[in-house]
Amino acid sequence: MERLLSVDQVAELLGTTVRFPRRLIEERRITFVKVGRHVRIPETAVSAYIAAHTVQPATARRSTLRRAA
Repeated sequence: MERLLSVDQVAELLGTTVRFPRRLIEERRITFVKVGRHVRIPETAVSAYIAAHTVQPATARRSTLRRAA
């Protein structure tokens, strides 16, 4: 069985306020489960969200860099 996290736990995991995961839920940008009146987010959904929004560093080539005047 997969671990389900509360909104508070997700906010702490992401390092944000509770408002951010609630907005993700409201905008249907993250998978969630309704357990009665409680909202839970699967741990894999949080991991998938982080992976999908991870930005890799750009590798700049020396010839493409501009010189400061």
